[in-house]
Amino acid sequence: MPGKTPPDNCDGLVRLQRVVHDLRSPGGCPWDREQTHLSLLPNLVEEAYEVVEAAQSGDREHLCEELGDLLLQVVLHGEIAGETGDFDLDRIAHGIAEKLIRRHPHVYGDSGATDTEAVLKQWDEIKRQEKGNVERGFLEGVSKALPGLSRAAKLQKKAAKVGFDWPDVAGVLEKLREECGELEEAVAGGRAAEIADELGDVLFSAVNAARKLGLDPEVLMTAANSKFEGRFGVMEKALAAQGVPLAEAGSERMEAAWQAAKVSGAGGH
Repeated sequence: MPGKTPPDNCDGLVRLQRVVHDLRSPGGCPWDREQTHLSLLPNLVEEAYEVVEAAQSGDREHLCEELGDLLLQVVLHGEIAGETGDFDLDRIAHGIAEKLIRRHPHVYGDSGATDTEAVLKQWDEIKRQEKGNVERGFLEGVSKALPGLSRAAKLQKKAAKVGFDWPDVAGVLEKLREECGELEEAVAGGRAAEIADELGDVLFSAVNAARKLGLDPEVLMTAANSKFEGRFGVMEKALAAQGVPLAEAGSERMEAAWQAAKVSGAGGH
């Protein structure tokens, strides 16, 4: 059975560990006791995205709260692993600390790396040595679990480190126009087998354009989603004020209301 509530005057991380340990103990919380590394994965991903949203909002208190929710996921995984003797939170912390020390010889050693470009190149070289994958494909270390847009940007960024890149954004934009043209041809020709492939190429080229412009495609997509959501809401309210149900408005009325929402700046420009 869990003991008394951990005192609030102890180290914050220690207190959190004690709480999680109590929740996972016999007589603790049934939900927490049922969780596994795999069952917690959706929560981990969701909490990570909520941290991103909070950081973008500029609300520091909300960011602090969401970081706590994300930290809880790490502590839960540490507790679960500790129960089977695989590893624990202390080993997780020591492991990442040692990795940071190894990969920052310009701070903890005698490396001469002095700027960001040199530091990142050094990081990649050390990482490849650690993984023992010098003979493996250069891009094999990019996680397949990343969201599609983020993984595309990561692959492109890594390829660029060995010179496989456009010299400037103009070349990328020309490639994007080329891919759009090929998509149009596939659609016009009714070549169903090619359409999905060509559309994928358009998205990949659009991500490349974002990378060359120093922008994060996932952040851009989130902003575009918010803009669409905001304008759609304004359009819906405008039609409702006219006594027109959304489902009965028809394309012409919806388009007129959409353009009005766009002019008003709803959702951003």
